Amino acid sequence: MLKSIEVVAAVIVRDGSLFATQRGYGDFKDMWEFPGGKMESGETPQDALVREIREELDAEITVGDLIRVVEYDYPAFHLKMHCFLCSLNSDFILKEHESARWLTKKDLRSVNWLPADLSVIETLEKSLI
Repeated sequence: MLKSIEVVAAVIVRDGSLFATQRGYGDFKDMWEFPGGKMESGETPQDALVREIREELDAEITVGDLIRVVEYDYPAFHLKMHCFLCSLNSDFILKEHESARWLTKKDLRSVNWLPADLSVIETLEKSLI
């Protein structure tokens, strides 16, 4: 049985564009994702998301509605990812990522998304943006 990892992801929208970050480390280095990270024991998904964005981007966000929960099996682990619509309330500094981009709807597939994050893109293309 695969080990299970529970994470949160911020789907940050501004002026019709989505915020995407490029991983700077690990097995999925250089692939694109929504920023976020692992939940800690006792945290709500929303609290984890606020903490992770502070840690990764030195930024403040407002966490809005849950978009969806993604369950995805990577080769080495099972991922459960809580994806929330968020707004950015401050400037940001990339602390862990190689790069970041604001993507319009037509540009969404111009980057190499992680598979679990790509399933969120498919949801967003149908509904939110």
